Amino acid sequence: MMLQITHETPEHTLCIESAEIPQIAPHQVLVKVHAFGLNRADTLQRQGKYPPPKGESLVLGLEISGEVVKSGSATSRWQPGDKVFGLVAGGGYAQYVAVHAEHLMAVPATMDMYQAAGCAEVFLTAYQALFTLGRLKAGEKVLIHAGASGVGSAAIQLASHAGARVAVTASDEIKLSFCQALGAELLVNYRTEVFTDTVKASWQGVDLIVDVVAGDYLNANVRCLNMDGRIVQLALLGGRYTERFDMAMMLAKRASLMASTLRNRSDAYKSELIQSFWSTFSDALATGQLKVCVDTVYAARELNTAHQRLEQNLNMGKLIGYWD
Repeated sequence: MMLQITHETPEHTLCIESAEIPQIAPHQVLVKVHAFGLNRADTLQRQGKYPPPKGESLVLGLEISGEVVKSGSATSRWQPGDKVFGLVAGGGYAQYVAVHAEHLMAVPATMDMYQAAGCAEVFLTAYQALFTLGRLKAGEKVLIHAGASGVGSAAIQLASHAGARVAVTASDEIKLSFCQALGAELLVNYRTEVFTDTVKASWQGVDLIVDVVAGDYLNANVRCLNMDGRIVQLALLGGRYTERFDMAMMLAKRASLMASTLRNRSDAYKSELIQSFWSTFSDALATGQLKVCVDTVYAARELNTAHQRLEQNLNMGKLIGYWD
């Protein structure tokens, strides 16, 4: 038996219950979970707005760190006792989870298990947005909305490490200082400034925008773009619709708009993404040039409080849960 966190209550609150330890397929690894990252996707799933892909666990949780217990018959990559972290499409808020062997990475000696638990989802999402989809190059300028979020903090570091110049938006000066320490150069307080005005006045425009807001931000984002600029849309915290979208401005700038999620990608896509990220940035993670920004660590019994904090946008970097 194991413990897992579920949300099947009328109030969508989280509770701990017993369950059977997962059975693993030949290509999977059974991991004893030490810690797990908390993400906006988890809060949406808890509210009934973001169901897991077909066939995946109904338990919340998209990223974990822990120790390998056993490997399936078709994989020999991981051995019992190996310290690993990685992506799951569900089931991360549990004491044991079955993980695709190629969706795991080795925990660097310089990284603790809490940091490792908060690495996979945000760094892979940011890597995909910046490089796989956004085609960011050294010397280009990128605007990252919600810069103090988990994905934002990862994206700032990756873009800066790759030689790009980074602008961010955030809700207050404390968060902007946090972003600056990670490598952001142009800082915009969206509560007191119009980000389009600041970006245009300071930089004339940007080559790439990574956005989680959508809604009314869409037209404003296009106004910020340089010629042949790109927008990668990762979420829609500001709403799913926008009025009077200016397609003429898109055409005039030869702009591209892409939308992406990671959770419902194929296993093969995730494996290739992880391999590409790891080959490019594993040394930087191991040496501390890139770091997982852990805001607060919560015991599993405290996750309702942690979700409230995440929904209120009070965190800077990652919130982490663990089994005590």
